[in-house]
Amino acid sequence: MGRQKCLHVCKPCLRPSSASDALRGALSTAPTSGYGADASGLICGFHFGQGGLGVALDTEQALQWLKAGTPQAGFVWLHFNLAHSAAEKWMREHVTLSDQFYESLRDGSRSTRVELDDDMLVAVVNDVHYDFAFEPSDISTLCLSVGPRLVVSARLQPLRSIDRLRDAVKRGAVMASSVELLVHLMHDQGDVLVSIVRGTTTRVDGIEDTLLAGRMEKKRADLGSLRRLLVRLQRLLAPEPAALFRLLTKPPAWIVEGDLQELRQSTEEFNVALSDMAALQERIKLLQEEIAGRVAEANNRSLYVLTIVTVLALPINIMAGLFGMNVGGIPLNDHPHGFWIVVALIASFTLGAAWFAFRRPRD
Repeated sequence: MGRQKCLHVCKPCLRPSSASDALRGALSTAPTSGYGADASGLICGFHFGQGGLGVALDTEQALQWLKAGTPQAGFVWLHFNLAHSAAEKWMREHVTLSDQFYESLRDGSRSTRVELDDDMLVAVVNDVHYDFAFEPSDISTLCLSVGPRLVVSARLQPLRSIDRLRDAVKRGAVMASSVELLVHLMHDQGDVLVSIVRGTTTRVDGIEDTLLAGRMEKKRADLGSLRRLLVRLQRLLAPEPAALFRLLTKPPAWIVEGDLQELRQSTEEFNVALSDMAALQERIKLLQEEIAGRVAEANNRSLYVLTIVTVLALPINIMAGLFGMNVGGIPLNDHPHGFWIVVALIASFTLGAAWFAFRRPRD
C-alpha cells in the first residue's frame, strides 16, 4: 500500500526541532547594534600588547582595562561613532581627555593638524567618506587623542582611512606604539589621497581625449566640479605646517625618536601627494582655458556667419522697403521689364556686398 499522510495533529508534530530552538534563542539573545556601534557608541576597540598585535575589546573589557590599578602592557585604541548619542557621554564619564579634543569634536571640518596639548597629541584628520563619489561634500573630520597608553578616535560618518586602519589591525598589523598607530593612519590617508588623484587623473584623461576628438558636450562643467573637489581636498587635507613643526621640534618625552622619524616621513609623503594634486589642478585649469578658447572661437564663427548673412540681405531689404512705401513716383512702375531690372539691381548690390565681405581671408 502507498504511504499515507498524517491527518491527525499530534504533540510531536507541534514540537519545534532543536535546530529551530537554537536559532530562535540566538536571535532573541543577539545584541542589537545602532549606528554601526554598540550601546555606548563604540565601533571597535583593540588592545596592543608586547607583540604589537591587536586583540579586540568590547566596552566592558575596555572599562576593565581603564579602571585597572596596574594596567597591562601596551596601549588600547577605542574608536567611537559620534552619530550615536551615547558616544561623547561615555567618553566624558570614563576617559580623561583634553578639552581641546572635545572642542575639535564640535568645530566641524577644519584643516588637518597634529599638535600637543597636556602631554597628549590631538589630531584632526579630514578624510573622505567610505562611499566617496567625487563630490566636494563627501569629506568629514576624524578626531583623535593619542597618549602613551590610550588612543581615542571619533568620527561622525564612515571614513575610508580609519576603516583601512581597522581592517589592517584585524589582519594582524603590528603596532608597537600609539604614535605608530597614528603614523599608520596618516599613511592610509595618503594612500586614499593617491587613489583619489589617480581616479581624478583618469577622468581628466577621458575629458581630454573627448576634447581632442572635438566632442566637448558637458565636459567643461565636469572639469569645474573636479577642480572644486581638488581645491577643497588640498585645503582640508594639507597638514598645518606650524603645528607639525612645533610637535617635531618639541615632542613629548614618551615619543621615541623612531616614531618621530616615521611621522616626519609620512608627512613628506603626504606633501608629495598634495603636490601631485596641485599639478593636476593646473592641468585642469589649462583644459578649461582650452575649452573656453574653443567656445569663444565657435561663437566668433557663428557671429561672423550671422554678419555675412545680414550684409548679403541688406540690399534686398533696402529695395523692398523703398518699393513698399506705396507712394507716387515709384520708378519702373509702368515699365514692362521693371521687375527684372529691379532684380538685376538687387543682385548687383548683393554681389558687391559679398565681394566686400569676403575680400579679406578669414582666420
